[in-house]
Amino acid sequence: MSDSKADRYGMLLRQAAAMIDEHIPVEGNVLNILSLFKEEMGYFWCGLYLRCEDGNLGLGPFCGLPACTKITLGKGVCGTAAFKRQTQMVPDVSLFPGYIACHAETASEIVVPGILRGRAWFVLDVDSVEINYFDATDQLYLEQLAKLIADLYYRTARACTIQSLLQREFFPIHDEQPQD
Repeated sequence: MSDSKADRYGMLLRQAAAMIDEHIPVEGNVLNILSLFKEEMGYFWCGLYLRCEDGNLGLGPFCGLPACTKITLGKGVCGTAAFKRQTQMVPDVSLFPGYIACHAETASEIVVPGILRGRAWFVLDVDSVEINYFDATDQLYLEQLAKLIADLYYRTARACTIQSLLQREFFPIHDEQPQD
């Protein structure tokens, strides 16, 4: 069996897709996927920052040490990735202008926006304690992972919307008065 980084990522993406359980909350699936990638790829920290109602980013599911809870859109690596809707690969975080240090141990970082309908709804943030840890292979496969997670959120949101519509249709709110 080949042990190239690309082969490992391919295997992990297949495992992640196979372990999704549509009958549990989306956060459970996302946490399982993030945990799988963090442990198998040796990341220091791996998680999501989700778009909030104010347009900024708030801490979502993650694996690792406690982290920054809010990030302004356009600020730091995560805010820049969301604002530009482009992956940001930072070989040495100490050289990134306006870097937001959630952990002193982080030396390099890659942040991939999760795009739904042309908007970055979350960012996948992955940190390493090694300088120059990430490369084009990481970017390629982490962008695929972000797409998998975006699709999972989309399917879940769509299912919730359909469920909500069905509940209103078949189980109307009792405060509503019947129309004559």
